[in-house]
Amino acid sequence: MRRALIVVDVQNDFCEGGSLAVAGGADVAAAITELIGQAAGTGYRHIVATRDHHIAPGGHFADNPDYAHSWPAHCVAGTEGVGFHPNFAPAVASGAVDAVFDKGAYSAAYSGFEGADENGTGLSEWLRERGVEEVDVVGIATDHCVKATALDSAREGFRTHVLLDLTAGVAQETTDQALESLREAGVKLTGKPVVSG
Repeated sequence: MRRALIVVDVQNDFCEGGSLAVAGGADVAAAITELIGQAAGTGYRHIVATRDHHIAPGGHFADNPDYAHSWPAHCVAGTEGVGFHPNFAPAVASGAVDAVFDKGAYSAAYSGFEGADENGTGLSEWLRERGVEEVDVVGIATDHCVKATALDSAREGFRTHVLLDLTAGVAQETTDQALESLREAGVKLTGKPVVSG
């Protein structure tokens, strides 16, 4: 069975020091890079990454965000915040990551399946073209974009696993809710997410 690793939004703005930082993000970035370095023994045929890449996402950004549907400006195209975190960037630069899927130019776009690669190909189509049947999902944040990506993966018919040790969640309550939603959707969960509080 062909497996792929989907690395969700391991970006500067989502790690410590970023405009929408998630505690533990930098450590998760390093651990994901370590996993990718061991990829020969993991059975991944493909490794892809998603990236929030906002230009004008409308109500997704707010001066007084509610942190549920609106957020401070983050991952704005052309800023340092949109870049991959330094603990993960070497994996991308080395060529270990086969494709990057940008999402959210003009919308919120939580799921990596809402993104497209540099040729305009969506993630689901890209995976199917390569015969992928099973995916592992890792990244930031467990309770938002990781959740949305894993749920869409399951809806698209991929066998989906979330490797929780390689995710970072914003808050315990929303992370717990996300894990319950994932279980209900038939997503397999292993490990325990990093959660700040």
